[in-house]
Amino acid sequence: MDTEELAEAAEHSCTHAEYGPFESVTAAPLGGPSFVDVSVEHTAYNVTLPAITYQRWTLGYAGSVIFTPEESTEYAFLTSGYRAVRVVNAATNEEVGLECHYSVPQEVCGSLRSAVTADLEGGIDYRVDFAAVVPQAASFLLVIEETGHAHSEE
Repeated sequence: MDTEELAEAAEHSCTHAEYGPFESVTAAPLGGPSFVDVSVEHTAYNVTLPAITYQRWTLGYAGSVIFTPEESTEYAFLTSGYRAVRVVNAATNEEVGLECHYSVPQEVCGSLRSAVTADLEGGIDYRVDFAAVVPQAASFLLVIEETGHAHSEE
């Protein structure tokens, strides 16, 4: 995947990040099962991560959502802030290798900062783990964009 394709995906996703449709979800606590679904296409999810606390201090935020792609192709997970991202097959717990990390330039999109891509199989539930450390915010925008369709045109 080249950065031009990713820039295109970011540009398209930016429209949703700025104009919606929006849906607010609270991610499931990290390490447990997640039933928080973020599979609706062309939707900007406002994800809130549960806090990780030690005594009365908040150390960071982490949580999981579920994404079930419709088809087998490459997808980009675009976020409004830099978050640690991990994609895991929900059934087997096998981690999916992330293909590409991309910092979204301000001129491409002001409301999405970062993207990672992964090759996913259609109809499989994937758990997507996000983590952030303080002082990053607990909430961020997430847009998932199919990027693989460009390959069939080559």
